[in-house]
Amino acid sequence: MKYPLMPKATAIWLVENTSLTFKQIAEFCGLHELEVQGIADGDVAVGMRGYNPIDNNQLTQEEIKRCETDTNTSLNLIKSSVIEDLPPRKKDTKYTPLSLRQEKPYAILWLIKRYPTELTSSQIAKLTSSTKNTVEAIRNGTYREAVLETKSPMDVGLCSYKDLEKTLNRTRSKKIDQES
Repeated sequence: MKYPLMPKATAIWLVENTSLTFKQIAEFCGLHELEVQGIADGDVAVGMRGYNPIDNNQLTQEEIKRCETDTNTSLNLIKSSVIEDLPPRKKDTKYTPLSLRQEKPYAILWLIKRYPTELTSSQIAKLTSSTKNTVEAIRNGTYREAVLETKSPMDVGLCSYKDLEKTLNRTRSKKIDQES
């Protein structure tokens, strides 16, 4: 079941402005009935402002009146063609923890030393979640910090062996196609 945007704020508004039961509000907002009761008592979500579901096209006044008269019915969220017609989200960039960010230059140097001609700067940048400028600076020796040691990006956790192998195979197949 789909729930309204900002369910607690919506529940606050419904508690303050309607005579719906706690159960109806809880089912509509995807909250527990005791949480809605806590909102009504002022114990939960203190200081939070209510979010009007009528103004935001999530409910109609008629729907609220229908449910106020019959306590056994449930509120129905208005279907939005805009939200349902959205394309699926693209895969987000992978988050690299702080502890791994300092390992990136070492991993980049490892890839440059192992595969100097096979991997381009953009491929190395993609494998290590870095920038092309950083890879170029390390390759040219102009990186702001001296990179003295090398560490495998697979051991550090920046990429997998499968990712590296896939990238290398792609590069090698392009070279074979260019030669023939």
